[in-house]
Amino acid sequence: MKLVIMTKPTFFVEEDKILTTLFEEGMDDLHLYKPQSTPMYSERLLSLLPENYYRKITVHDHYYLKNEYGLGKIHIDSPSEQLPYDYKGKYSRTCTELSQIKDFKKKSEYLFLKCNFQDNPDIRTCDGLSLKELESASSNGFIDKRIYAYGETNLDNIKIAKELGFGGVVICNDLWNRFDIHKEIDYKRLMAHFEKLHKATS
Repeated sequence: MKLVIMTKPTFFVEEDKILTTLFEEGMDDLHLYKPQSTPMYSERLLSLLPENYYRKITVHDHYYLKNEYGLGKIHIDSPSEQLPYDYKGKYSRTCTELSQIKDFKKKSEYLFLKCNFQDNPDIRTCDGLSLKELESASSNGFIDKRIYAYGETNLDNIKIAKELGFGGVVICNDLWNRFDIHKEIDYKRLMAHFEKLHKATS
């Protein structure tokens, strides 16, 4: 199972150091997600990272960074958004409904599927599918190794994602909540949690 780490939506002082350490400890798929930010700040962050890790980075928005820095691919966040004109490289995409998977999977390297692992079918997280809907989708073959669970994914529900047949999980808050960007400079607690995530998805 693949482990995708998504950055915090905001920039912070220790970010380049933490990301470099995560790469050194085995992170091989980072999504640079900085919505509504000035591209200059993404450029600065990338310039502080070792160039040998660029190919493991996927950029959301500011797609020109993909070619400028030799990044791995781009990610399309909205099902309604089109690929940039004349774009020929690798890309991934977010889906919010099962009906979108069939068409998008043909050309995407993988897809994020917004989901909710709680037992209550009436609960939705980020407009995601309920656990019952996911179980049905799994049995009908919609979920496979090229579909990654996205939403409130965390260490506790990785096992469920595996059982449903997801090929990967996308982790954001579950990791970054282990580090207070306003008070902490020691990120050992965050790294310890990454090791648990890495082990759980191996």
